[in-house]
Amino acid sequence: MAFKITYTYKSQAKEIGYSNDKFRSIYDAIAAAEGLDLTAFHAMEAQLAQVCRRDKKSVKDYQENHFKELGFSAITIFRDEE
Repeated sequence: MAFKITYTYKSQAKEIGYSNDKFRSIYDAIAAAEGLDLTAFHAMEAQLAQVCRRDKKSVKDYQENHFKELGFSAITIFRDEE
């Protein structure tokens, strides 16, 4: 089943298709759609995941805050009913 992601990037609303077999997360999908390099982000995310093995909320908070700093907001994923 296909998914769609809606998000706002630099005050412009956008919508893209999403598939779990193409991207690790919705953050990877929207970064790819905007042409952003996430190499440093993934390195920091991996380090944080190692330090906070039992605390997944810290990793999720890092992801959300990093993408807010990049200019993303209102990120939502939903099933495509078509």
